[in-house]
Amino acid sequence: MNGHPNLTRRLLLERPLRTPDGAGGQLEAWLPLGQVWAEVIPRTGRDAGGLARMGYRITVRAAPQGAPSRPKPSQRFRDGARIYSIDAVTESDPGGRFLVCFATEEEGT
Repeated sequence: MNGHPNLTRRLLLERPLRTPDGAGGQLEAWLPLGQVWAEVIPRTGRDAGGLARMGYRITVRAAPQGAPSRPKPSQRFRDGARIYSIDAVTESDPGGRFLVCFATEEEGT
């Protein structure tokens, strides 16, 4: 990585919270874990059967393994009404100062 990322977007990190619905299924709600400052860069997009899927590279400050503030797949970022589902997370630099989250945003078309 050349230089530092431009962390100018404040995102809310959320994790799924699943509870039984009483009929053999589950209800899913989203539990806020905290806010993070991020750099959000669009990657690729495609139309998948009526859903527009856009890929993003979202860079945030690193957090230790196991810390609740460390993003992981199955979680998501929220930016107002926009939702970015986290697909994968990796360190962006050898010093481990930043994490890169590969995420997808879906919109109905």
